[in-house]
Amino acid sequence: MKETLLVSAMLAVLSAPAGHAQAQSGDSAITLGKVQARASAGPLLANSVLTSVDVMGSDKVEDRNVMNSWELLGQMPGIQLTETRQGAESGKATFRAFNGEGYINGIKTLIDGIPSNVNSGNQRFIDMIFPLEIDYIEVVRGTNDPRYGLHNIGGNINFATRQGGDYLDGRLSYGSFNTREAQLAIGKESGSIAQNYFAGVQASDGHRDHADSSKYTLAGKWFYTDEAETLKAGLVARAYHHEADESGFLTAAELAADRDQSPAKNANDGDDRDMRHLGAHLDKRLADGLSLSGKLYVNRYEDDRTVTFTRYPIGNAPRQRRQWDEKQTGMLGSLTWVATASVTVEAGANFEHQDNAYRRYRYDFSIPTDFDAAPARVQNDDRYSLENIGAYVQAVFNPVESVKIVPALRVDRFSGSTRLPGGVQASLQSYGWIRQPKLSVVYAVSPTANLYANWGRTFQVLTGSTAPAYLTEGQGRYRPSINTGTEIGIKLSPVAGTEARIAAWRQDATDEVANMPSTGTTVGLGQTRRQGLDMQIASRLGERWTLWAAHALQEAKVVSAFTGAGDPLAGKEVFSTPRYISNLGIDYQLDERWKLGLQGRMQGDYYIDELNAQGKYGGFKVLDVSASYQVSSRFRIDLQVRNLADREYEYVWYDNFFWGGDDQPMFSPAPGRSAYISFSMKL
Repeated sequence: MKETLLVSAMLAVLSAPAGHAQAQSGDSAITLGKVQARASAGPLLANSVLTSVDVMGSDKVEDRNVMNSWELLGQMPGIQLTETRQGAESGKATFRAFNGEGYINGIKTLIDGIPSNVNSGNQRFIDMIFPLEIDYIEVVRGTNDPRYGLHNIGGNINFATRQGGDYLDGRLSYGSFNTREAQLAIGKESGSIAQNYFAGVQASDGHRDHADSSKYTLAGKWFYTDEAETLKAGLVARAYHHEADESGFLTAAELAADRDQSPAKNANDGDDRDMRHLGAHLDKRLADGLSLSGKLYVNRYEDDRTVTFTRYPIGNAPRQRRQWDEKQTGMLGSLTWVATASVTVEAGANFEHQDNAYRRYRYDFSIPTDFDAAPARVQNDDRYSLENIGAYVQAVFNPVESVKIVPALRVDRFSGSTRLPGGVQASLQSYGWIRQPKLSVVYAVSPTANLYANWGRTFQVLTGSTAPAYLTEGQGRYRPSINTGTEIGIKLSPVAGTEARIAAWRQDATDEVANMPSTGTTVGLGQTRRQGLDMQIASRLGERWTLWAAHALQEAKVVSAFTGAGDPLAGKEVFSTPRYISNLGIDYQLDERWKLGLQGRMQGDYYIDELNAQGKYGGFKVLDVSASYQVSSRFRIDLQVRNLADREYEYVWYDNFFWGGDDQPMFSPAPGRSAYISFSMKL
């Protein structure tokens, strides 16, 4: 019923008589909120070249109260939020039927165009960004983006932060669970020099026992632009620190007894995390129609996490201390040539080198545990490297005004080595050059409708410090998992201020592996198929109403497993993948001072084990409301109530899949109803 109602509502809008709206030829992007026009000189913009692109402006995020910035993506179409909420290990955002368990990390994350995944593909660097620093968020779905290789399996997310401008913006917030937050953003432009600074701090007692959290982030940007605006160069620096307790997961019985409790076994579990970034950016117009863009970067990720898992036999040392120390250095460059009015060519290359360390120590059970003492067992003390060389070329052809054709080719190559306890050394799996051809076509059927289709290939390679990512003695060889995706869709602008898109897609993978580097767990899934239907609309109705809605139907299944016919995984759904994801937003400008908002999210249940034998969990329906009062041109007061109906829902995983242990689901309950008040200034 809910699917029928949403489809009917969308069709009603799509069939409305055309007004003065006009779809740009070749444009299939949907925009939520206000996004500043971006210069076209330099690298090709994703929203003007690629298909199934969504852009969310700063006005949709700057007034949100969230514990972590990945939660902001819940407003965008088809985004699945995996809310683990275990201290600093809080969760992540995925789409196109890639789950957020950490096993199949299929979404590339970038900050200001800089690769920002950790080695495993997890999205921890997102936490460095607070809402008030964000300029816009861009999501590219599918397999037709040639700019990135590693982790870019189902698409990518780019958090673009504020650059340039003259402003002084601040925001103070207080709310449920004794949550306190302060943000300050400063921009100053004088002549050819632009400076931007940001500071954010947040502390909270958490919605469960033993869930205290305290973090801060600092950022600075310094950019120079010459008088002729042919050169722009600058530096970006960012530092982040987070200390947090972990409440631990609950059994079904513990959840029923008290969903806010933290079991005694988790009494001194927690996390101490530091992340840093330094980047150099250069954009240079070499001649009319010819421009160069380059980025150099260093990312550093250090994490010290203590965690206790469910029940283990005595002597199996269930307490763990995990320590990561990852350093990424790299570069990206592109050359864009506007050859004629109808032909543009772009070529790019990237290089990344990772020096990583991972230590995992096991301790016997005690409360508290002295993690500075000698461990009962050293499970990992690994040093490993990973190198990636990639290159791409894409061309944009406009043979006639109504048609855009974008062929592309990307290639990637990987190398590296690992050093393990006991003198074990090994090289990375040898994948050779991984070729990824791509093709996109957009046809402007009418001034208000664009029909598009794309086809492309992406890949998955194994990550981590041990086998099977590295060829230790006796380890078999793995081929890269090749994902082949197809999509067809239509974007319409039926009336002024309205954009809508419907797309059907499929993504087939060979040799897919569910791989969790932090636990050394690897499950060969084999050939998989992901497919779905995306429907979305964004509309401004008059001067007062703004509406956006989306409904994504999706499915991920194992077609044939590595072991061949008769394998029990064949025909099973990939675990932790809901069959639908929906969201809805309504903003109403009551008058010059008052603005009211409503945001809803809904997600279906999912299987929690690879054999689909343990039932479905994890579905939810959540409604948030907000109100803002503009005290003056410079000051505003915001009120936000999250989970207004106080719905109970949880993130759920099956511990037998991970550990061979208890054969039961484990739960991390989400917060109930919570309220926040904020005071914002813009000077």
